[in-house]
Amino acid sequence: MSTLAVLRHEPPSPAPEAAPPSSAARLGEYLLANHKVSREGLENAVRLALSSREYLGAMLVKLGLISDRDLAEALAVLLNLPLIRAADYPAAALCEEQVAVKFLKSAHVVPVREDPDGLLVAMTEPQDRYIVHALELAYGKPVKPALGLGSEILAAIERLYGSGQTVLGQIVDDIEARPDANEPEDIERLKDLASEAPIVRLVNHLIQRAIESRASDLHIEPFENRLKVRYRIDGALHEVEAPPARSTAAVISRIKIMARLNIAERRLPQDGRIHLRVQGKEIDLRVSSVPTLHGESVVMRVLDKQAISFEFEPLGFGGPVLDAFLEVLSLPHGVLLVTGPTGSGKTSTLYAALKKLNTADRKLVTVEDPVEYQLEGINQIQVKPQIGLNFANALRSIVRQDPDVIMIGEIRDLETAQIAVQSALTGHLVLSTLHTNDAGSSVTRLLDMGVEDYLLTSTVNGVLAQRLVRTLCRHCRRPNEALPELIDEMGLRSYVPSGPVVLYQAVGCTECSVTGYRGRTAILEFLPISDPIRRLILTHADAGQLQAMAISEGMRTMFQDGVEKALAGITTLEDVLRVTSA
Repeated sequence: MSTLAVLRHEPPSPAPEAAPPSSAARLGEYLLANHKVSREGLENAVRLALSSREYLGAMLVKLGLISDRDLAEALAVLLNLPLIRAADYPAAALCEEQVAVKFLKSAHVVPVREDPDGLLVAMTEPQDRYIVHALELAYGKPVKPALGLGSEILAAIERLYGSGQTVLGQIVDDIEARPDANEPEDIERLKDLASEAPIVRLVNHLIQRAIESRASDLHIEPFENRLKVRYRIDGALHEVEAPPARSTAAVISRIKIMARLNIAERRLPQDGRIHLRVQGKEIDLRVSSVPTLHGESVVMRVLDKQAISFEFEPLGFGGPVLDAFLEVLSLPHGVLLVTGPTGSGKTSTLYAALKKLNTADRKLVTVEDPVEYQLEGINQIQVKPQIGLNFANALRSIVRQDPDVIMIGEIRDLETAQIAVQSALTGHLVLSTLHTNDAGSSVTRLLDMGVEDYLLTSTVNGVLAQRLVRTLCRHCRRPNEALPELIDEMGLRSYVPSGPVVLYQAVGCTECSVTGYRGRTAILEFLPISDPIRRLILTHADAGQLQAMAISEGMRTMFQDGVEKALAGITTLEDVLRVTSA
């Protein structure tokens, strides 16, 4: 019996009692042994695959228990076949005339390399002898099957052959085939349309593409004659293929239904949350909708629990900055502030600090808006202003909960700042964020809010300022010797006293989607509140004076930290200058 038949759970032919385990069983055992799936999830997938007579691997992917890549890697090992990576697909189409593009797309196959002994073909189901035999007849030569990811095969077909229709195009055709596709919307009809298969597939496709692209945010923006879809990848927005404008209302209604928002309310902003399992990963989407001139604009923040690291080193900490930060974090009481604009990684830094402090002998309580990641062993409170649960009211109650560490999502007003300071004075360690440009500006911001200077000098222990810069792709970054003019202008000789000064350039390859960057890291500056700094605070010195004093005491600025990371090949000098100044 063929491997495909066994994996499809077709009735087996009689066999001796000592027959080897089926391929489906081997697949399940491999995934369990490599912790790709739980036993309960696997048993559920087997039951559903048996009842629908569907391939077990496809059912596991459909249920979101594993990713396409997990399945391909497992089958590559079990079937002893090569696994084709994104970079392995050819630059130009092979054997264009012999096989129709429609067949390549429907069978999920694409020729990869032509050798003297045959044609290497990437397939999602290389064990399907029917497809292999059909390809051999069409190409007139032996076909050597290899494993490929479905999304990467379809992307390669689009790039190489160009005449095939995209997945999104197929879904849009299904939507427009409805007899009432262009009728005016009402709430009941929108509910019906948003719950039907084509719209469900369309929204799932947009979300899945965002996650495959490593996007941190998905923007769906309606305009007069078009619907724009953009992904924020490594801090930069990239526009992608979007559905037609007439599907706007149905798409946004579907997202609002998934986020449990009121689809009848289109005049006010709304916030919600979607919990999904995509490609074997637990994904939370934080949804925000706001009314605009041509409809509701929706932004979904992707919170991937498995992709984020709450350890200091992967976040960009190291050397003297990490030592100074951990020293202040170890103090029993006081205020530790993290500052920077929206999207600069402040919350990740605070979560890393909480994880460091989270021991059995400490009680940690947080007040957040919203709670982005759920942390084991920490009491997290979500503020709800509509029922009067704001930062200040929550903090008053928290102090009576006998906490050791309090984390405040953001100090936004005088009342919250005063309670934070009072909590620090009564023996609590308080962590919080502010929106300022550098470490020195945080102190003047609190003074401007109305916090007394003597309270600040008694409670604030340190201020960390940070920005995020894109990290260079390790596969394609290119070293270049810096020009003498650039060395003089940026003062690079202070970092490299002798020899050539080497900076790195972003090039672009298939591993980084031709951007030259993959991932982000933080550039940091940490200002410990020393006695000279306290004396300046009591004289209400401005941010520049505080910053200058901190630098004279040895503080490394964000720019200096960024230049060091650029010289180390972690990022580019251009990206450092994009988020900070010399």
